Amino acid sequence: MSEVTSTIRTSETLELQRLIRLIDSLEGQFRQQRAILQRRGMSLPPGTLSNLQKARTELEAALQDYEEAAREVNRLRELGRMAELINSTLDLNDVLNEVMDTVIALTRAERGYLMLRNPQTGELEFTVARNIEHRTLLENEFIISRTIVTEVARSGVPIVTTDAGADERFDAQQSIVRHGLRSIICVPLLLKETVTGVVYADNRIKSGVFAEQELQLLQNFANQAAVAIENARLYEALRANLADITAMRNLLANVFDSIASGVITTDAEGRVTVINPAACRTLNLEAAECLGKPLWEVWDFIPPETLEAIREAGISESVEVECEVAGKGTLNLNISLSPLRNANAAIEGVVIVVDDLTEQKRRERQLNTVRKYLTPAMVDNIRSIEALGLGGERRTITALFVDVRDFKRHPLHLPPRELMAYLNRYLTVAADAITQQNGIIDKYMANEILGLFNTQLNPSSDHAQRAFLAALEMADAFRALYAQLGERVAAPYFRIGINTGIATLGNVGSATRREFTAVGDSVNAAHRLLENAQDGEIVISEATYQACAKLLEHMPRLTLRATEEIFVKNRREPMHIYRFCREDA
Repeated sequence: MSEVTSTIRTSETLELQRLIRLIDSLEGQFRQQRAILQRRGMSLPPGTLSNLQKARTELEAALQDYEEAAREVNRLRELGRMAELINSTLDLNDVLNEVMDTVIALTRAERGYLMLRNPQTGELEFTVARNIEHRTLLENEFIISRTIVTEVARSGVPIVTTDAGADERFDAQQSIVRHGLRSIICVPLLLKETVTGVVYADNRIKSGVFAEQELQLLQNFANQAAVAIENARLYEALRANLADITAMRNLLANVFDSIASGVITTDAEGRVTVINPAACRTLNLEAAECLGKPLWEVWDFIPPETLEAIREAGISESVEVECEVAGKGTLNLNISLSPLRNANAAIEGVVIVVDDLTEQKRRERQLNTVRKYLTPAMVDNIRSIEALGLGGERRTITALFVDVRDFKRHPLHLPPRELMAYLNRYLTVAADAITQQNGIIDKYMANEILGLFNTQLNPSSDHAQRAFLAALEMADAFRALYAQLGERVAAPYFRIGINTGIATLGNVGSATRREFTAVGDSVNAAHRLLENAQDGEIVISEATYQACAKLLEHMPRLTLRATEEIFVKNRREPMHIYRFCREDA
């Protein structure tokens, strides 16, 4: 039995130490990965680091408890073996019952009680109460001399009386008189000179039942019983510790299984010691076929020279690579390699963390394509748009319509491809001015653009001023483009209309194809202002003018051509408008 226990202790201790080392290494890797992920706007799964730290603390406590318990069991076993009767089981309840039945048989007692000290409170508690018929006594049948029990527990000295009623030490005690107690024997359970409990037996019928011989026999037996009971307790604690260790090992296995990153560890010779499911999925490997084999035999992308360099240098490396994986084709991987250290900080192997970036890279390529057609604000806030569903939200916005150049004024007889390239140069000038002022492009309509300010995607308190500044920047940029193309700068072709008011913003369309836009009279009014603008004019509404009043007070190179009231389509009341033009620089 000693060899078996020693084997268990060595095996479990080594396993616990290995798990602790592995957690230390993983924690370092995850901290590095967290920094990398944070730079990319991502994060580790919630609770990953805290769960590892908790697991390490509990494993260390379990290891310490296990080693202490194992040492105590070995030390107690060497003190002497119990009698075959009480040493036949380590189940605590069985041991206690066997102890008490043996006490009654050895002492010819009528009843016997075993009381153990509660480790927390220090009080003696009835643990076993049996009679001569091996029947467990009920609580209302407990009859003892508490004076004798208390004294033995305090002093650690056994007491025996052949006739308690005639014994001058106890003849005045009420329990002895009331219950007619006669022969009584009580001995301490001593463990390392500490009273852990008492064994009490009595006989109400006969006097002189217990003599020195019974006292010596019971004391020797009690000493063995104390060890046997403690062994049983330690066994229960050891079994509980082993259950905790198993639970911790299962928890750690679950942590590995739940980690999105692939994790592989090797020993000093480069043999695979751990490979989690994520690594198997990413690299199309089977764990059973990898464990114990050199890493370069199961995955030849990392040669033995690289593993040896990591071990010798003791530093970590991380690199993004594109490599071929059997059965999966070309993958974009982020590979991090770090030395695996033991509890003494000695390097025992290498930890490899593999993240599959293939899908992420694909999405990035898609987004780069999308950015050519949508504004940066719409791309970066695509989730905000999606959250609106097919509903809308009413809010005050500023809408800007710009006609970059009427088709009738484009150079004549341009081939279609050249015509589109020519138009796109004008559209680009307008779009850049809108986005530079934090506006978003709602739509392109041939030679016209609708820009929106203060939507859910680009909220701002000064949206009217931003729209007006965007119009001024367009005017300057168009004049620069005219000069570049050899056009007459004095004859501008653009027209701009700006209005501020309440509109409904949200997604329109179907479940499979939808568009984020703004609808409402205020948006239509902005287009009516565009239709009333002359070449090179910026026409704004009263609401926009009031919002930009302070800005206009100190605006150079700006001329107010006219202020007037006009009637526009679908409005009964006239609109008060302001016509501005940009002066030459």
